[in-house]
Parts: sequence; C-alpha cells; structure tokens
Amino acid sequence: MTQLNHRVALVTGSTSGIGLAMARRLAQAGAEIVMNGFGDPAAIDRLREEIAESAKTPVHFIPADLAKGAEAQALVKQTIAICGRIDILVNNAGIQHVAAIPDFPDDRWDAVIAINLSSAFHTSKIALADMQQRGWGRIINIASAHGLVASVNKSAYVAAKHGIVGLTKVTALENAKAQITCNAICPGWVDTPLVRKQIEARATAQHCSIDEATRQLVGEKQPSERFVTPEHLAELALFLCSDAGGSITGSAYSMDGGWTAQ
Repeated sequence: MTQLNHRVALVTGSTSGIGLAMARRLAQAGAEIVMNGFGDPAAIDRLREEIAESAKTPVHFIPADLAKGAEAQALVKQTIAICGRIDILVNNAGIQHVAAIPDFPDDRWDAVIAINLSSAFHTSKIALADMQQRGWGRIINIASAHGLVASVNKSAYVAAKHGIVGLTKVTALENAKAQITCNAICPGWVDTPLVRKQIEARATAQHCSIDEATRQLVGEKQPSERFVTPEHLAELALFLCSDAGGSITGSAYSMDGGWTAQ
C-alpha cells in the first residue's frame, strides 16, 4: 500500500505495544516514520532497521523524555529538521500507576499527567504550526476506555485520558476549516507491556496464575473477554490518516470489546 507516500509520521512511545504497531502499519502504507520511546538502544536500532527494510521507507529514532515539555516540543522540531515536515502525529506515549487517591504518590500523579496528557499538548502545539502552514495534517491521540469511563485506583490515568479526549475536541474545532483532523482512539484492554505489569501485580496480590489474573482483568470489564490487538488499533489509525478519513474530526473511537457499551 502506498496511500501515505510522501507523508511523515511521528509516533510517540513506539518502541513497543500500540505505538510500535502504529509505526509498522503507517510505514507499510508508505509513510516516513519517526519513532520515539524508551528501551535498549541496540534493540531499538534493530527494530528501526527491520521496519525500514520491510516497508522500504525511511525510519528514524529520536529519543526524548516526554515528561518534560521542552523535550516533547524538541522532538517535533527535530522531526521537522530531519524530515522536512510533519504530516501525522500519533500521541501514544503513556504510563500507569494504580493506588487509591489518599495513597497516590504526588510524584506519580505528576508523571502520569505529564506523559499521558501534557506531552500531547506540547507535541501538538509544534506540529500544528507546521501542518497549518501546509494545509494538511492528522493528529491521533491514543486515549483509552478510561477516557470515557472511570475505574477505581486510577485517578491520574483516568484524569489524563479524559483530558486527552477534551484536548482532541478542542484541536479538532480550532482546525475544522483546514484539512487538519484530530481524533482519539479509546482502546479497552490491549496486551501490551503496560497491561502485563498490571496482570503480574494482580497475580502477585491474589496469589494466582498469570492466566487466571489475565482472565479476571479482561473479563471484568470487556464483554468480549478478548484483548484488543495493537494491529486492530493500527488499522483504525491508518484509516483516520487516509483521505477517506478527511471529514472525521473531534471523535473518540472506542475499540474495547464492548466495555463502554455497558
């Protein structure tokens, strides 16, 4: 597929999980990719080379600590400096911490809000200036089912993801007359390293197997009782980046196995 030929896509948090699937799929569609995220430098370089070779498109990696607004903005500026432009921005980077509000550490609250919400503002701010000059752009914010509904012990994550949905709507309205769209994707449970940590913590706390902890975690929220896959989410992102998605803006798309339909 070559529908994104000559487009440049920056995907934050793309060294694993949902972001990695997004980077792969957009590359397969012809986009030049800028990856970002944490991990072993050698392993990241192998991933970058593998995607570039498979998709026959340039793939770059730019490190940045998205908890710091200046680094988030610099990430987009470096993307433009290297690639000449930015057409697609996928704000995917995220972290999680689970605790009741009275026990929630202040530094964990600040970190979750900074990475899951504020970083999307900082990257979008710089990207939009470039997109507006050229009259085309796509911003996709990876929210969550928790951007639409709440769960106990996840105050910072729920607040951040609700904020992402609100930021998506404002971004869409401010750019509605341009060919610049902004949408949110709201996954349910996805089998990612972030969710695996929650499963392991549950298994330890309840003295049960990983399989049983997985069944409990997914089944109590998601009627399908199946994980959403990163690849399914990436296909939705690709559609939103296409010309066919040009009139879709300000929307929050649930892909959650029925979670928020209840």
